[in-house]
Amino acid sequence: MWPQNAVTRRLGLDYPIIQGPFGGGLSSAKLLVTVSKAGGLGSFGVHHLGPMQIRALGADLHAQTTRPFALNLWVSSHDSDTLTAHQFSYATALFKPYFEELGVALPTMPEKYGEKFDDQIEALLEVRPAAFSFVYGIPSADILAECRRREIVTIGTITTVDEAIAMENAGVDFIVATGMEAGGHRVSFLQPPEDSLTGTFALIPTVTAKVKTPVIAAGGIANARGMAAAFMLGAQAVQIGSAFLACEESNASKVHRDALFSEKAKYTILTRAFTGRLARGIRNRLAEEMHLRDADVLPYPIQSWFTGGFKPAAMQQGRPDLMSLWAGQIAPLLQHRHAQELFAELVNDTNKFFSGTSLPSTFS
Repeated sequence: MWPQNAVTRRLGLDYPIIQGPFGGGLSSAKLLVTVSKAGGLGSFGVHHLGPMQIRALGADLHAQTTRPFALNLWVSSHDSDTLTAHQFSYATALFKPYFEELGVALPTMPEKYGEKFDDQIEALLEVRPAAFSFVYGIPSADILAECRRREIVTIGTITTVDEAIAMENAGVDFIVATGMEAGGHRVSFLQPPEDSLTGTFALIPTVTAKVKTPVIAAGGIANARGMAAAFMLGAQAVQIGSAFLACEESNASKVHRDALFSEKAKYTILTRAFTGRLARGIRNRLAEEMHLRDADVLPYPIQSWFTGGFKPAAMQQGRPDLMSLWAGQIAPLLQHRHAQELFAELVNDTNKFFSGTSLPSTFS
């Protein structure tokens, strides 16, 4: 169970601790390398990068560490990728007040709104990370076979028991079971995410009772108590997002990191306002105003393209009210601002828990 099991042995890890893969530019090589060198699995979300960028990133990561790491992609990367000129004009008018308030020029109609999985996967296979983690579906049998040929471990993410069974039937190596507490996107793919909102500590035992594939717990875990609970419920590893995102080694802006340690972190919301897909972040003005205009929310990645157009200015101007602030429901318990310190405490306190000696007072 702890610290060695099927996950650590297959991936060559010292500890079954995985850093959540942050998309949208929130991942960093520094955080990935820090976690991997500490004995866990560092991860990098690359769904926003084109093939050439993925190859360059892979070369940089391999140059910085020989330890295992994971790259993450979105299998279903588009809900819609086209707007007519009239639709684009209507959408621009919807977002115009935010661009003007931040002093940003209105965008012109692009050739494309985001990268596509089919274009990205070839580059990822060439990089040959130790692990390929993915969300929003299951790659084709050919892709999974190619991963096996290249000895790339596959890690698929699910939100329901049915999705876990589908992952196992496809031959995916490990399954991340992510509960509704988790920050960021709800990555359901068999049913709408609104119909797939199971909490982590109900999801883990129900999934492990139905599949033999090793399960990785995600959502609502930020300390050794959460880790120990996940292991006791049948998980063989944990994936931790918000706690690592809050560390200075991540690529989250100072505005975002400060928000994670503020009173505002107590109030998260599931919303499509920021990207067009359901995701959990700190409640703010943009989410509330877009909630009043649900019918106007655009599909992913178009909504994300528009809000991403003024997000850099919001960060520069210290405006957390007008940017996505991904956060899990566990955020009020965050303590560490440095990944090495966080990782060391996770290991030390979990060791104490399972040794039954010198337990922290919170365990007694």
